[in-house]
Amino acid sequence: MKVTDFTFDLPEELIAQDPLEDRASSRLLALDRVTGERSHRHFRDIKEYLKPGDCLVINDTKVIPARLIGEKEGTGAKIEVLLLKRKENDMWETLVKPGKKARPGARIAFGNGELVAEVVDVLDEGNRLIHFEYEGIFEEVLDRLGQMPLPPYITHQLQDKNRYQTVYAKHEGSAAAPTAGLHFTNELLKEIEEMGVKIAHVTLHVGLGTFRPVKVENVLEHHMHSEFYCIEQDAADMINETKANGGRIISVGTTSTRTLESAADENGHLTAKSGWTEIFIYPGYTFKVIDGLITNFHLPESTLLMLVSALAGRDHVLAAYEEAVQERYRFFSFGDAMVIL
Repeated sequence: MKVTDFTFDLPEELIAQDPLEDRASSRLLALDRVTGERSHRHFRDIKEYLKPGDCLVINDTKVIPARLIGEKEGTGAKIEVLLLKRKENDMWETLVKPGKKARPGARIAFGNGELVAEVVDVLDEGNRLIHFEYEGIFEEVLDRLGQMPLPPYITHQLQDKNRYQTVYAKHEGSAAAPTAGLHFTNELLKEIEEMGVKIAHVTLHVGLGTFRPVKVENVLEHHMHSEFYCIEQDAADMINETKANGGRIISVGTTSTRTLESAADENGHLTAKSGWTEIFIYPGYTFKVIDGLITNFHLPESTLLMLVSALAGRDHVLAAYEEAVQERYRFFSFGDAMVIL
């Protein structure tokens, strides 16, 4: 299986640069994963694809303003630090640009010295281990000084930080948003619950590795980044009961999907669980938990496109993407959505 099996032509102008004013007004391409049949709607019509007794699974992670712009002490050189993973206390694994200015011992000041970072070590793949010094509460300092770490394909400045958060974001820890959830409003979620659809919360903290390109020709040689997930017992019970009663499990986003498929046993049964997952889902994978997926349109040759292809078939997915391009859908994080059932 080659990476080039998952490519498609995308005009640059179809990459959404800004979120729509009304989250639920984005377009929705519905794909039948068995027949490949497609239809075009708007996201607020998602209710028509749900049934009483179904369970919608959402990822309630919250993006932290993980992008910091500072100056190197002594030279004043501009340095960008991206928080990737909290190690312990005030020690973080980070991505630093330019790396050559961030050797061990280098100190970087942010916000006139309100926050100071010292490079402790250089890790695999060039990431830096950094220790932060500050007064007060780190999260409050970060909220004042940090910026949302938007994906590299978004060049516009985000006016409202909350537009890169789902309305149900709760547990801080992500370096990127679980973007399929950006289309939901509180009103729409309430209407879905009133239909008799259950909503289960899981957490997976999305890492920037989600944007990392697949650099090997053979898909099977790709190594996935590691991400932390958590499923509470009440969510596990809700999902297990839904399956036992013949209802469908519909995952909101690839992150919710990876969480469920990582935590389930061979029979698709869930218990309360947390840990790190490196699960890589590509065509040939047998899904243990999910029956359907709500997702955005993903990058060519990405692991996310491979996951979607595992569920609906590569040919069906690429045909849907080709039609989405023809119909001028908006792509990627702030773009339109698909529902695959």
